[in-house]
Amino acid sequence: MATPVQIVVDANDPLSQARFWASVLGYDVEDNTSLIRGVLDAGHAGPDDVMEVDGQLYWRDLVAARDPDAGGPRLLFQRNDRPKSDKNRVHLDVNVGPERRATEVERLERLGAGVLYDIDEPGGRHTTMADPEGNEFCVQ
Repeated sequence: MATPVQIVVDANDPLSQARFWASVLGYDVEDNTSLIRGVLDAGHAGPDDVMEVDGQLYWRDLVAARDPDAGGPRLLFQRNDRPKSDKNRVHLDVNVGPERRATEVERLERLGAGVLYDIDEPGGRHTTMADPEGNEFCVQ
């Protein structure tokens, strides 16, 4: 049996990052409204720990996105107010195939990503992009 994997990403705005990456990957932003209400009702968290957006409750400091088919890793975005200062130590590759790469890059730009550079070498071609908070990822 495969070991479940969760990728944790520091974010200035966990909800915005979760929404961005859910759109990129076809994931769902987790709706933990019932869990959060229970924690609030039990007095284990206060109103400053949560926010309500479009009728759903979210933790201010942690928001996750999950593969609806349970085949991919869960992405957990945790608040870190320090700005990104260097190259990522880990990055995601979005594998769409050479025939879809240009179209996907355009779609991701509309979602808020930016193109950093293109690589075209004998081993393949990919576009390195930055998500809305500057984290690099590749589209290939």
